Amino acid sequence: MPTSSNPPRTARGRATRERIVQAAAELVAERGVAGTSLDDVRERAHASKSQLYLYFADREELLRGVATATSDSVIESQAQALAEFDSLAGIERYLEGIVAMQVERHASGGCPIGSLAGQLAEQDEGARAILADGLARWETGLADGLEAMASRGELRPSADPALLATQTLALLQGGLLLTQVRRDAGQMRIVADTILTLVRAALTAPSPPPAPTPPGMP
Repeated sequence: MPTSSNPPRTARGRATRERIVQAAAELVAERGVAGTSLDDVRERAHASKSQLYLYFADREELLRGVATATSDSVIESQAQALAEFDSLAGIERYLEGIVAMQVERHASGGCPIGSLAGQLAEQDEGARAILADGLARWETGLADGLEAMASRGELRPSADPALLATQTLALLQGGLLLTQVRRDAGQMRIVADTILTLVRAALTAPSPPPAPTPPGMP
Protein backbone atom coordinates (compact mmCIF):
# COMPACT_ATOMS: atom_id res chain seq x y z
CA MET A 1 0.00 0.00 0.00
CA PRO A 2 1.41 3.46 -0.88
CA THR A 3 2.49 5.66 1.98
CA SER A 4 1.40 8.89 0.32
CA SER A 5 -1.09 9.95 -2.30
CA ASN A 6 -0.34 11.39 -5.70
CA PRO A 7 -2.13 14.47 -7.05
CA PRO A 8 -3.87 13.72 -10.36
CA ARG A 9 -1.93 14.93 -13.39
CA THR A 10 -4.65 14.61 -16.00
CA ALA A 11 -8.25 15.72 -16.39
CA ARG A 12 -9.28 12.07 -16.28
CA GLY A 13 -7.36 11.56 -13.06
CA ARG A 14 -8.90 14.64 -11.49
CA ALA A 15 -12.35 13.42 -12.47
CA THR A 16 -11.67 10.01 -10.92
CA ARG A 17 -10.43 11.55 -7.69
CA GLU A 18 -13.42 13.87 -7.54
CA ARG A 19 -15.75 10.92 -8.13
CA ILE A 20 -14.17 9.02 -5.24
CA VAL A 21 -14.44 12.01 -2.90
CA GLN A 22 -18.04 12.61 -3.91
CA ALA A 23 -18.92 8.97 -3.29
CA ALA A 24 -17.25 9.10 0.12
CA ALA A 25 -19.03 12.34 1.00
CA GLU A 26 -22.41 10.86 0.07
CA LEU A 27 -21.79 7.75 2.14
CA VAL A 28 -20.57 9.71 5.15
CA ALA A 29 -23.68 11.90 4.96
CA GLU A 30 -25.89 8.79 4.80
CA ARG A 31 -24.10 6.46 7.22
CA GLY A 32 -21.63 8.54 9.18
CA VAL A 33 -17.86 8.19 9.24
CA ALA A 34 -17.85 5.00 11.31
CA GLY A 35 -20.30 3.34 8.94
CA THR A 36 -18.34 4.11 5.79
CA SER A 37 -15.64 1.68 4.63
CA LEU A 38 -13.20 1.99 1.76
CA ASP A 39 -14.93 -0.94 0.06
CA ASP A 40 -18.21 0.97 0.28
CA VAL A 41 -16.55 3.98 -1.33
CA ARG A 42 -14.99 1.94 -4.12
CA GLU A 43 -18.34 0.34 -4.90
CA ARG A 44 -20.22 3.65 -4.93
CA ALA A 45 -17.52 5.38 -7.01
CA HIS A 46 -17.06 2.41 -9.39
CA ALA A 47 -13.34 2.65 -8.69
CA SER A 48 -10.70 -0.01 -8.27
CA LYS A 49 -8.55 -0.43 -5.18
CA SER A 50 -5.50 0.70 -7.16
CA GLN A 51 -7.30 3.89 -8.23
CA LEU A 52 -8.33 4.67 -4.66
CA TYR A 53 -4.83 4.20 -3.26
CA LEU A 54 -3.31 6.10 -6.16
CA TYR A 55 -5.00 9.28 -4.94
CA PHE A 56 -5.38 8.61 -1.20
CA ALA A 57 -2.73 7.09 1.03
CA ASP A 58 -5.28 5.83 3.54
CA ARG A 59 -8.80 6.24 4.86
CA GLU A 60 -7.80 9.29 6.92
CA GLU A 61 -6.58 11.12 3.85
CA LEU A 62 -9.79 10.30 1.99
CA LEU A 63 -11.80 11.69 4.90
CA ARG A 64 -9.73 14.87 4.75
CA GLY A 65 -10.74 15.08 1.12
CA VAL A 66 -14.36 14.74 2.22
CA ALA A 67 -13.82 17.50 4.79
CA THR A 68 -12.40 19.79 2.09
CA ALA A 69 -15.19 19.04 -0.37
CA THR A 70 -17.85 19.51 2.30
CA SER A 71 -16.43 22.84 3.45
CA ASP A 72 -16.15 24.08 -0.13
CA SER A 73 -19.73 23.04 -0.88
CA VAL A 74 -21.16 24.79 2.18
CA ILE A 75 -19.32 28.04 1.45
CA GLU A 76 -20.03 27.99 -2.29
CA SER A 77 -23.74 27.37 -1.71
CA GLN A 78 -23.87 30.57 0.36
CA ALA A 79 -21.69 32.74 -1.86
CA GLN A 80 -24.45 34.96 -3.24
CA ALA A 81 -26.27 35.29 0.08
CA LEU A 82 -23.06 36.13 1.93
CA ALA A 83 -22.22 38.74 -0.71
CA GLU A 84 -25.47 40.48 0.26
CA PHE A 85 -24.83 40.24 4.01
CA ASP A 86 -23.97 43.94 4.03
CA SER A 87 -27.29 45.56 4.87
CA LEU A 88 -30.13 44.89 7.27
CA ALA A 89 -32.30 43.77 4.35
CA GLY A 90 -29.58 41.44 3.09
CA ILE A 91 -29.05 39.97 6.55
CA GLU A 92 -32.79 39.39 6.89
CA ARG A 93 -32.85 37.60 3.51
CA TYR A 94 -29.86 35.47 4.49
CA LEU A 95 -31.47 34.35 7.73
CA GLU A 96 -34.85 33.76 6.10
CA GLY A 97 -33.10 31.54 3.56
CA ILE A 98 -31.57 29.40 6.29
CA VAL A 99 -34.89 29.06 8.11
CA ALA A 100 -36.65 28.18 4.85
CA MET A 101 -34.04 25.53 4.09
CA GLN A 102 -34.61 23.88 7.47
CA VAL A 103 -38.37 23.88 6.86
CA GLU A 104 -37.83 22.35 3.43
CA ARG A 105 -35.55 19.66 4.86
CA HIS A 106 -37.99 18.91 7.69
CA ALA A 107 -35.31 19.98 10.18
CA SER A 108 -32.92 17.18 9.23
CA GLY A 109 -29.27 17.22 8.21
CA GLY A 110 -27.92 20.00 10.38
CA CYS A 111 -24.72 21.71 9.26
CA PRO A 112 -22.50 19.45 7.13
CA ILE A 113 -19.34 21.07 8.51
CA GLY A 114 -20.55 20.79 12.08
CA SER A 115 -21.63 17.20 11.56
CA LEU A 116 -18.21 16.20 10.26
CA ALA A 117 -16.47 18.11 13.03
CA GLY A 118 -18.34 16.07 15.60
CA GLN A 119 -17.02 12.88 14.01
CA LEU A 120 -13.51 13.86 12.96
CA ALA A 121 -12.19 16.80 14.98
CA GLU A 122 -11.01 14.68 17.91
CA GLN A 123 -9.77 11.84 15.72
CA ASP A 124 -7.68 13.57 13.06
CA GLU A 125 -5.90 16.91 13.41
CA GLY A 126 -5.68 17.36 9.65
CA ALA A 127 -9.44 17.01 9.23
CA ARG A 128 -10.04 19.33 12.20
CA ALA A 129 -7.88 22.03 10.62
CA ILE A 130 -9.72 21.72 7.30
CA LEU A 131 -13.11 22.04 8.96
CA ALA A 132 -11.88 24.94 11.11
CA ASP A 133 -10.80 26.69 7.92
CA GLY A 134 -14.25 26.12 6.43
CA LEU A 135 -15.90 27.76 9.43
CA ALA A 136 -13.34 30.58 9.28
CA ARG A 137 -14.26 31.25 5.65
CA TRP A 138 -17.94 31.33 6.62
CA GLU A 139 -17.18 33.74 9.45
CA THR A 140 -15.12 35.93 7.14
CA GLY A 141 -18.05 36.19 4.74
CA LEU A 142 -20.26 37.39 7.58
CA ALA A 143 -17.60 39.79 8.87
CA ASP A 144 -16.97 41.30 5.43
CA GLY A 145 -20.60 42.34 5.14
CA LEU A 146 -20.68 43.80 8.63
CA GLU A 147 -17.40 45.63 8.01
CA ALA A 148 -18.97 47.16 4.90
CA MET A 149 -21.89 48.39 6.99
CA ALA A 150 -19.48 49.84 9.55
CA SER A 151 -17.48 51.62 6.85
CA ARG A 152 -20.67 53.31 5.64
CA GLY A 153 -21.47 54.46 9.15
CA GLU A 154 -24.44 52.11 9.48
CA LEU A 155 -23.08 50.54 12.68
CA ARG A 156 -22.38 52.30 15.95
CA PRO A 157 -18.69 53.24 16.49
CA SER A 158 -18.65 50.88 19.47
CA ALA A 159 -19.88 47.94 17.38
CA ASP A 160 -17.33 45.20 16.65
CA PRO A 161 -18.08 43.59 13.25
CA ALA A 162 -15.66 40.72 13.86
CA LEU A 163 -17.23 39.89 17.22
CA LEU A 164 -20.73 40.17 15.76
CA ALA A 165 -19.72 37.77 12.96
CA THR A 166 -18.42 35.25 15.52
CA GLN A 167 -21.61 35.56 17.55
CA THR A 168 -23.68 35.07 14.39
CA LEU A 169 -21.80 31.94 13.35
CA ALA A 170 -21.96 30.49 16.86
CA LEU A 171 -25.71 31.08 17.00
CA LEU A 172 -26.19 29.56 13.54
CA GLN A 173 -24.25 26.44 14.49
CA GLY A 174 -26.18 26.05 17.72
CA GLY A 175 -29.47 26.64 15.96
CA LEU A 176 -28.71 24.09 13.26
CA LEU A 177 -27.81 21.51 15.91
CA LEU A 178 -30.96 22.12 17.95
CA THR A 179 -33.07 22.08 14.79
CA GLN A 180 -31.59 18.73 13.77
CA VAL A 181 -31.80 17.07 17.18
CA ARG A 182 -35.28 18.36 17.99
CA ARG A 183 -36.57 18.06 14.42
CA ASP A 184 -38.02 21.52 14.84
CA ALA A 185 -37.29 24.28 12.34
CA GLY A 186 -38.71 26.70 14.89
CA GLN A 187 -35.37 26.48 16.69
CA MET A 188 -33.76 28.12 13.67
CA ARG A 189 -36.40 30.83 13.70
CA ILE A 190 -35.50 31.64 17.32
CA VAL A 191 -31.83 31.89 16.35
CA ALA A 192 -32.59 34.08 13.32
CA ASP A 193 -34.61 36.48 15.49
CA THR A 194 -31.78 36.57 18.07
CA ILE A 195 -29.21 37.43 15.41
CA LEU A 196 -31.43 40.20 14.07
CA THR A 197 -31.79 41.59 17.58
CA LEU A 198 -27.99 41.73 17.91
CA VAL A 199 -27.58 43.39 14.52
CA ARG A 200 -30.30 45.95 15.12
CA ALA A 201 -28.73 46.81 18.48
CA ALA A 202 -25.48 47.52 16.65
CA LEU A 203 -27.08 49.82 14.07
CA THR A 204 -26.49 53.54 14.20
CA ALA A 205 -29.43 55.20 15.89
CA PRO A 206 -31.50 57.15 13.35
CA SER A 207 -31.30 60.92 13.63
CA PRO A 208 -34.29 62.35 15.51
CA PRO A 209 -36.79 64.28 13.37
CA PRO A 210 -36.40 68.06 13.44
CA ALA A 211 -38.37 69.82 16.15
CA PRO A 212 -41.54 71.45 14.82
CA THR A 213 -41.34 75.18 14.31
CA PRO A 214 -43.44 77.05 16.91
CA PRO A 215 -46.44 78.92 15.48
CA GLY A 216 -45.61 82.38 14.33
CA MET A 217 -41.90 81.67 13.97
CA PRO A 218 -40.28 81.93 10.49
